[in-house]
Amino acid sequence: MKSLLLCTLVISTLGLTGCGALHTAVAKRNLDVQTKMSSSIFLDPVEPEQRTVFVDIRNTSDKPEFDLKPQVIQSLQARGYQVIDSPKRANYWLQANVLQVGRSNARGTSGALAAGPGMAGGAVSGYALHRATGGSSGGAAIGAAVGGAVVGTVVDAMVEDVYYSVITDIQIMERFDGTVSESSQHQLVQGDSGSTTSNYQRQSDMRKYQTRVVSFANQANLKWPEAEPELTQGMVRALAGLF
Repeated sequence: MKSLLLCTLVISTLGLTGCGALHTAVAKRNLDVQTKMSSSIFLDPVEPEQRTVFVDIRNTSDKPEFDLKPQVIQSLQARGYQVIDSPKRANYWLQANVLQVGRSNARGTSGALAAGPGMAGGAVSGYALHRATGGSSGGAAIGAAVGGAVVGTVVDAMVEDVYYSVITDIQIMERFDGTVSESSQHQLVQGDSGSTTSNYQRQSDMRKYQTRVVSFANQANLKWPEAEPELTQGMVRALAGLF
């Protein structure tokens, strides 16, 4: 009877903790990369000689080595645009700032006490340890379950549902035959009790468009060197694809 109780407890523990890590490892075995834009931008078509772009891409994230500019320029040139250094002569401005490049762990509730094939070995080890130290078979059931849970937790920690994401703000300016009136107001804080209001107005011959692009990569146990090329390609396609 006690042996039956032991087996039942061990099998129950296996069933409860053997799903999450295995499911993550199988379901997330392939790299999934998606790129999404907050809103579309439509630029007026122009003659080939007017396809000139001034490109200014910055990175204020904690990964300054994540550099999009060379590939964005190459992609624009492949689309028939001339990238120039003079903002006054350029028909378009492409300005972007990489806000965030980072990793997050998106494990769900099924990850609690999940285990892989090593779970059974943990249960047996817990049982053997208990018996070797003179414990009863009833207590052995508890030892088996505890041993299985410990190893299951270790196995679960080895399978992570990892996300890497890149967030980029984009502003495009388009020169056109017309006039744009701009006005802005800023409240500048002065110390703890004062503030200064700053206003300005100006006329311009360029229209502004703004949007945000988020690109993320997801895979079980994903590492940054594996995610970086795909995230870079997604961002480059989004930035150059606006033209």
